[in-house]
Amino acid sequence: MAFQKPSHTFTKIHLKALQTNNFNILFALSFTMFINMLSFGQDIKKKTDSIKPSVENRVTIKTDSVLAPIIDEKVQDSTKTDSIKPKKGLLENKVVYSAVDYTTFNQIKHKLYLYNQAKIDYGDMNISAGSIIVDYTTNTVRARGIIDTTGEYTQKPVFTQGSSVVEPDSIVFNSKSKKALIYNSKTEQGEGTVIASITKKENDSVYFLKNAKYTTAENLEDPDYYIKLRKAKIVPGKKIVTGLANLFIYDVPTPIGLPFAFFPQTETHTSGVILPSFGEQNDRGFFLQNGGYYFAINDHVDLTVLGDYYTNGSYGLRVENTYAKRYKYRGNVAFRYESLITSELGFSDYAKNTLYNLRWSHSQDAKANPNSRFSASVNLGSSNYYSGSLNQVNIANRFNNTLSSSVSYSKTFQGEPQVNVSLTATHSQNTQTETINMTLPTLQGSIGRMYPFAPKTGSKKGIIQNINLQYNLRGENRIETTDSLFFKKEMFDDAQAGFQHSIPLTTNFKLFKYFSMSTSANFNEVWTFKTIDKSFDTTTRETVTETVNGFDSFRTYNFSTSLGTTIYGMFDFEKEGKDPKIQKIRHVMRPAISYNINPAFDKYYDTYEVVSADGETKEDVSFTRFEESIFGTPGQTFSSSMGISLSNNIEAKVRDKDSTATEPKKVVLLNNLNFSTSYNFAGDSLQWSPIRMSGGTQLFDNQLSLNFGATLDPYALDNNNNRIDTFNVDNGGSLFRLTSANMTASWSLSSDKKGKKDSKDDDRNRDENLQGGGRDDDMFGVSQDFSKPIAKKDDEDKDTKSALYRYKIPWSLRLAYAVNYSNSTRQNEISSHSLMFSGDIQLSDKWSIGASSGYDVKNNGFTSTQLRFERDLESWRMNLSWVPFGTYTSWNFFIGIKSSLLQDLKYEKRKSADIQL
Repeated sequence: MAFQKPSHTFTKIHLKALQTNNFNILFALSFTMFINMLSFGQDIKKKTDSIKPSVENRVTIKTDSVLAPIIDEKVQDSTKTDSIKPKKGLLENKVVYSAVDYTTFNQIKHKLYLYNQAKIDYGDMNISAGSIIVDYTTNTVRARGIIDTTGEYTQKPVFTQGSSVVEPDSIVFNSKSKKALIYNSKTEQGEGTVIASITKKENDSVYFLKNAKYTTAENLEDPDYYIKLRKAKIVPGKKIVTGLANLFIYDVPTPIGLPFAFFPQTETHTSGVILPSFGEQNDRGFFLQNGGYYFAINDHVDLTVLGDYYTNGSYGLRVENTYAKRYKYRGNVAFRYESLITSELGFSDYAKNTLYNLRWSHSQDAKANPNSRFSASVNLGSSNYYSGSLNQVNIANRFNNTLSSSVSYSKTFQGEPQVNVSLTATHSQNTQTETINMTLPTLQGSIGRMYPFAPKTGSKKGIIQNINLQYNLRGENRIETTDSLFFKKEMFDDAQAGFQHSIPLTTNFKLFKYFSMSTSANFNEVWTFKTIDKSFDTTTRETVTETVNGFDSFRTYNFSTSLGTTIYGMFDFEKEGKDPKIQKIRHVMRPAISYNINPAFDKYYDTYEVVSADGETKEDVSFTRFEESIFGTPGQTFSSSMGISLSNNIEAKVRDKDSTATEPKKVVLLNNLNFSTSYNFAGDSLQWSPIRMSGGTQLFDNQLSLNFGATLDPYALDNNNNRIDTFNVDNGGSLFRLTSANMTASWSLSSDKKGKKDSKDDDRNRDENLQGGGRDDDMFGVSQDFSKPIAKKDDEDKDTKSALYRYKIPWSLRLAYAVNYSNSTRQNEISSHSLMFSGDIQLSDKWSIGASSGYDVKNNGFTSTQLRFERDLESWRMNLSWVPFGTYTSWNFFIGIKSSLLQDLKYEKRKSADIQL
């Protein structure tokens, strides 16, 4: 057999194949390498008869002065001392091949036969099959499986290089033409898999298929659906182009098909069209929702533009952007706009409304810059945006009462002392009253605590050494406006600005060993740029208030001290010879008493004269020109008050159910139980303030969170329900009057006591709810945003013990209960009383149902209710969402493929709510 010189073209082709993600290319090209390697020498050191099984053989090439440097460094020739450095050889690794039954080289036919667990290794490349035949005459390699004693086709070819694996039934490869026929192969292409009966390799970058199947199903032996490609062309890593193709569901053909199709194949983000969903709305006709285009700008930024259109002329627009840079920051921006038309032009109920909403979320990685930080959480827009929006995305945020925003930047200057500066813009919007409060911006600065009398080394002891002071600055530009004047000129006319400087001087020390005492004095200075002046107009008989522009300031100071301690009580229930369930109860009490003095600053007060209608009675009315200051007014009345508080914490140690536990289990009975009141020494009447009580605890392994509170007033009411300076007990009543009380409880239950992780879809919906200012417990329903890809659910909870039934049904339930009592003016009523719940039940591996609802006990009616039904169809998902009654009565049916590549292969039908703005 003549020696064939290796082709340099092969090396280039092989390197090109390594840059692609197609396994078939690597498979076919690696055969080329095997052919060249096995035909490299003029002779193979092998006998022509059969070799004993399991004998390993190595390719050995005759060493001469030309090939020795390539094959074996130990063999030397006359060129070794040549000044020209020899080129690197083609073979960098040893070729090893073996087979269990026999390994034979037929010198007459020029064929190498490997049978039963045949294997060829070269570096990180490996091919194994039942039978491998290398034909040097025709330059072909055939690899196939073998039929075992049971008649089954086994040991199919498996080609491996690194982590890449290809498993066809058989392959025929021509090393000279570089063409190949691959039979019954399965090749991953992006998110899907191509199953082809015959694959023809035309060249290194083009493959032709016949009667192929494209699917994203997990079960490739029996896929639940596939798109049949009768003739197709594959450019690995780039695209699949096909002729006539149609959808098959469990091998049943459907009329859903196209005369030709194009499947992009890339691991990077690509731009593309997003198909809309359609439906009908009674007031606005037929519509298309959430259709548009996705722009993959680069690896760090993308853009999604979606639109809605209704046949009566209404339309909507959604622009969403996501950006991220690893170890630096990440965020998203979304702007939503809707122009809604009600009725028809010319009718009395015709109306046109515009709604908008702007959201921005930005977070900075903690490692990016430890001394400065920028963050943003913005949610602002029309007060009736969520309640009036027709888009299904906003279903869970329709009952939001507030919108809030905050954008802040902070900077820390390290040193002694440390200096902190922050700049913040805030926004708070009440969607019911349509009032908006903003600070544009808020400036805060502080200088860290300084201990002028502390020792340079060692701890601080005593009153003097613990004396410390700091400086705080706060400046605000505060705006209060309404929804109709938002970002208009009138919005800035009544803006208020000012600065507040404060210097607290404090110290603390131990008193009588068990008491902690702290004392502080605070100096406060306020700057303002607007003051007022008041006068009485005798003509109109009204008080006239005039605004005076210009800088002004006032200064105040106060003094306070507090004394507190901690008392521990232990109740031991253990007795000799007995092991009770409750072993110990520990009660921790923290009583504290404080004293505050606030002087009167009369110098900042003026008076104006009010004259009666007959001109005879005159009255001087006191006022301060700082009444409209954003940082309050200087006190006119001397205050000397004492505050009393008591906090409690109760814990128990109980016998652990685990008999192997060596220590008892700690259980919290009461997280906190607090009481507080105050007494005003300088007051002439009503010196005691009402006692405020609050408490909370967690029960049942922290699944139940319970919080409660009450207000107790020691004073009585007169016949006009006004507080009088008479104790209630002296007025024939009880010691205290219960004026208000409240209790809230939230209970989260689940069949999985350890807590089941939410699915990716649940996280996506919860993010949508939270970014819109809603709840994270689905009490108001779940957002139905089907314009985004549907995430596959985890299969960790599948019951593998039985395929016929499920004896464990996973479920989760979330309850929220709230009740408020009011009796400040003898109304003695429950002001609000409601119960809300949200839950999910997985009836089987494929079926799950969920519901969100509530009941208003006071008004005897159900709150917003949503029922959810979901069916997992392996590669597909079917979903039905239904709001059966109420203002937002609607339903939505959806069925679609989970894969993001084929997410537009879906069917959606919905009936939207009839919303009147």
